[in-house]
Amino acid sequence: MVCQKLREALDSPILMVTARQEDIDKIKGLGMGADGYATNPFSPSALVAHIKASLAQYERLRHSPNESQGKIEMGNILLRTDSRQVFVDGKEVALKNREYEPLAFLMSNPDIVFSRETLYERIWGYDAMGDNATMAVHINRLREKIEQNPTRPRFIQTV
Repeated sequence: MVCQKLREALDSPILMVTARQEDIDKIKGLGMGADGYATNPFSPSALVAHIKASLAQYERLRHSPNESQGKIEMGNILLRTDSRQVFVDGKEVALKNREYEPLAFLMSNPDIVFSRETLYERIWGYDAMGDNATMAVHINRLREKIEQNPTRPRFIQTV
């Protein structure tokens, strides 16, 4: 309830710090509008790093000039955030939601390396819960649709 009220009143990231460690509690917390979820015990330095990363992401998303115009462009890819359309070389590419969302997130956060687990949590708002293959499958399908040569990707690379 507090998180929802804060979300309505403030335009800033919300990080829940709690002793509740069950997956259902994390899902509920993130579902209520939190941007992150940290559980006790935690190291103070890890918490500070989490807060800094959340603030940096918030600032990047807030100040993205193309995104404020309803589009994000990268090379030959145009993503229209208002209509959720994707164009490669000027031709529309049909993407499922589970393909569009990672593409939009990655294009909004260029040149940043994310683990599969972090992508899963940041894009869909809950922990990967042991299913690391899900993100890899969506990324591979996305590469097939947007990359000129999916075996040698230019835009979505694995590090």
